Amino acid sequence: QSDALIFVTDGQSGLTPNDAEVAEQVRGANVPVLVAVNKTESLKDRHAGAEFFKLGFESVYEISALHGEGVGDLLDVLVELLPRYDLVQSRPDLRLAVVGVPNVGKSSLVNALVGEEANIVDERPGTTRDSIDVAIKWHDRRIILVDTAGIKRKSRSKDGITILSALKSLETIERCDVAVLMLDASRKLSKQDVKVASYVHKGGKGVLTCFNKWDLVEKGDKTYREFEKDFRERFGFMSYTRIMFISALDRQRVSKVFPAVWKIKEEREKRVPTSEFNKFIEDVCKRYPPPFYGGGTGKVYYGTQVDVAPPTFSLFVNKAAYFGRNYLRYLNNRIRDAYSFEGTLIRINLAEKKRGSVEQ
Repeated sequence: QSDALIFVTDGQSGLTPNDAEVAEQVRGANVPVLVAVNKTESLKDRHAGAEFFKLGFESVYEISALHGEGVGDLLDVLVELLPRYDLVQSRPDLRLAVVGVPNVGKSSLVNALVGEEANIVDERPGTTRDSIDVAIKWHDRRIILVDTAGIKRKSRSKDGITILSALKSLETIERCDVAVLMLDASRKLSKQDVKVASYVHKGGKGVLTCFNKWDLVEKGDKTYREFEKDFRERFGFMSYTRIMFISALDRQRVSKVFPAVWKIKEEREKRVPTSEFNKFIEDVCKRYPPPFYGGGTGKVYYGTQVDVAPPTFSLFVNKAAYFGRNYLRYLNNRIRDAYSFEGTLIRINLAEKKRGSVEQ
């Protein structure tokens, strides 16, 4: 799948039968091959690359990876061989991260979504050490699917690699558009599950919650409702998320994941016209005016949507201190009732001479 190959050999050891064997393999790749004869920094090894022409490749370069000698010339030739990509066309339509604590089946879900063994799946927790990008196409849409390392509690993250993996996962959350929050249906929800969810929420990302390993759960008539009720109580700050019950290994309901996350992406990017929103907020405030709070009564003059992903609204008011959190939650709920915005938080800014900001 590469555009070019760098075939690295050892100038000090000279041409070996193993080199000839590798040459046979790469020759069938039907892409340009640059032979890099490494470890040629000492004078006695100068022109050590001559014998490597016997491999049958036109381009042979003597280099020293340790000291950087000859590497620049090799890169100059390599760059000319690589195709030019249109940066606009290469941007994905959606960056989707799969997040959760260790051993909830993140890699299994990625494999099921991709349809091939894109990542190594191991029953032992903590196999994935870094964020792994998989570029796929779904209905002609380019999606970058990212499997992240499990995020452990700090007290349990003792080695440096585990800590760096967790930091990399948090960085991935910052760069994604939508996150699939993976939970293990076969065990009780933990404080760390809530913690991971809070990273997605605070980052203002879209989120789809998936209870994985649903095949391991003994089910009754009310099992779905009991799981959802427990989740809503523990994850009250994420009331806007949609919940799915899946089995990544059995591919149960996995086909519904991409349509769900794409819908969340569209909800995050939805805009409400200013004239329509002003009429809406006027009616809402008439129906239930701001109560006396903070020493006065709030008044909303007008409002507008100022941003998307996540949807952000500015309300121009007489004084921000007159609006309590309960009333802002009421406004948030009414906005969601009217415009949905499923799968994403809504931000409400209160604007006056001095600005305040509250997230709901």
